[in-house]
Formats: sequence, C-alpha cells, structure tokens
Amino acid sequence: MSLEQTFDRVLSRHDELSAVLDGSGPAPDAQVFVRISKELAELAPVVAGIRALRQLKGEMDEALQLKDDPAVDAEMRSLAEEEYYSLKERLPGVEREVQILLLPKDEADDKNAILEVRAGTGGDEAALFAAQLFRMYERYAALQGWRFEALEFNDTGLGGCKEAVAAISGRSVFARLKFESGVHRVQRVPVTEAQGRIHTSAATVAVLPEAEEVDIVLEDKDLRIDVFRSQGSGGQSVNTTDSAVRIVHLPTNIVVQCQDEKSQHKNKAKAMKILRARIYERERQQKDAERAANRKSQVGSGDRSERIRTYNFPQGRVTDHRINLTLYKIDRVMEGEALNEVVEALISADQAERLAELE
Repeated sequence: MSLEQTFDRVLSRHDELSAVLDGSGPAPDAQVFVRISKELAELAPVVAGIRALRQLKGEMDEALQLKDDPAVDAEMRSLAEEEYYSLKERLPGVEREVQILLLPKDEADDKNAILEVRAGTGGDEAALFAAQLFRMYERYAALQGWRFEALEFNDTGLGGCKEAVAAISGRSVFARLKFESGVHRVQRVPVTEAQGRIHTSAATVAVLPEAEEVDIVLEDKDLRIDVFRSQGSGGQSVNTTDSAVRIVHLPTNIVVQCQDEKSQHKNKAKAMKILRARIYERERQQKDAERAANRKSQVGSGDRSERIRTYNFPQGRVTDHRINLTLYKIDRVMEGEALNEVVEALISADQAERLAELE
C-alpha cells in the first residue's frame, strides 16, 4: 500500500467514525461511544498532519505553476519561485512528522509506570548509586509535572538503598521512561577510597507500565499472601505488628514484598499494584519477542541484561551506549534537568529505526 493510499484510508476511517457520533444515525451504546471517541482522539493528530502535508503540496504545485507560467510578469514569477523553494525546504520535515504519527503505537505508551531501581555489583557504592538514580528520576518526574509516589525503599542505613520502587503517574510517563530499563554503570572515587582509585559499580533500572485491574485480573486462587513483621527502620510501631506483606503469584512465581507502610492494608495495595505491573510487563515482553525476534537494536527492547549507560564522575560525562550519545553535564543529568536530552535522543533513535524498517 502506497503512502497516499494509507492517507486515504486514515481519512476515510476518521470520517466514518465521525459520522457515527454526529447524531445523524442511531446513537451508539456507552461502551461503543467510549471506544469510538478514543479512536477518534488518536486519529485526530494523524488527520491534522495528513491535511497539513497535502495543503503544503498543493501550495507547492500552485507556486510551481506560477513560476513556470510565461503569461505571469517577471516579478510575480520570482516571488512564486522563492515561495516554491521555501515550501520545498519544509516538505521533508512535514513528511517525517506524518510518518512518525503513522507508526504503530505501543499500547502501553499512555500508561503510568512503576519504576524499580536495584543496587547491582559494587557493594555500598552500588547502593549509594541506586539511591542517587532513584532521586534523579524523582526530580525528573517533578520537572515533567508528574506525580511520584515511593512504594518501597529498602535503605542500607548509609544513604544508599538495595531496592527502591515508585509509582509515577502523569501524561506519557511510560512512553518517555521506557528506554531507561537496563544496567546503569557508575565510575567514580568512593568516599571510602583512601587511595583515590576509581571504582566501577552498577544498578539496574526497570520501568514497567502500570497495569489496571482490567488489564490483569488476579484471582485469589493464584495468590499466596503472607504477612510478617517489618524489618529495618521505620516508625515506632513498624516492628511491633505484622504489617509487612509478601505476595507470590503462583502461575509465574513472581514475588512482591512491601513493608514501608505501618498499615497492612496499604502494604497489600502497593504490592498488588507492583505485581500487576510485573505480570503485565512479562506478557508484553513475550508478545514483543514473538513480533520482533529478528530485531537487532537494543533501543526499546527493554533488555535489562545489557549495560545501557555509564555515568563517569571524574570526567563529568554521561554516555548512553545504545545511541553513542555523550553529555558532559553529569551534575545536571543527576539533578533530572538534562535527563530530558537523553530521553528525547532515545525516542528519536527509536522512531528513526522503526521508520527505516517500514521502508
């Protein structure tokens, strides 16, 4: 199917859906109304892009006719020529924008996300780095106007953490954070290093789309729920009641544990939220693997076994190895301010790769 045929199909579908909702025919039931309204909302920017592209091409044709018409005076032909080349210069950018809008959309892009950060190799230094990464994402979320809710923070008592989990909600959260999944490596001199030697440590990051109850239905028979006394620091009563909750999803053997809250009910609710996200992500990865078994690039693969980024403090640089991007502004990245430059570059690289696959 040619690009123009694709355009026609999209416009036709938009008109068809609009006709259903314009009141001229029988009113659809509530469920159908919601589905059609959602599809129309998704098509709206695509339709606007197609119309803008076709208008641009139409203006180019008009300018070209004037430029080549001997009956038109020289000054008018000169103006038409100038306009034609100006429009021609804009054409590739507009075409690319429309092609990006036509790319198959990840159904999870509009979802909120569950962020999981864990200390990897490197002992106390890895735990300190994991806590830093967690704070980096918290600051980034604040700059994006998102809500950041810590669900679990298993601290080491030295300013670091073994594991931290947060729920992040807002517009396009998963779409912007999904490429953060992977191994993050840090190179720096630990405060405990007397010889001034640079150490290498690592932390793993997982970004999961938050699943709603309609996405993942958890049946009681598939769950084993244990309650126990919380360990570690907390409020005065944290260790005196069985408030901590551990949930095992028997079909997948996925285990989730929450103990940050003093309330058993709150810990269970948080654990269920994390469990749904992990099961949903597991299903997504299985589907992605089936659809893209031959895809070589790591961008967007969510492969957590690969090192994706290095934070080199002595050199003040952050390097994302998937797209060979290096920024010499590590302080601003760790504050969340410059992280957006990395996020935007990863999104652009993924779009470029998917466009190339369609050609």
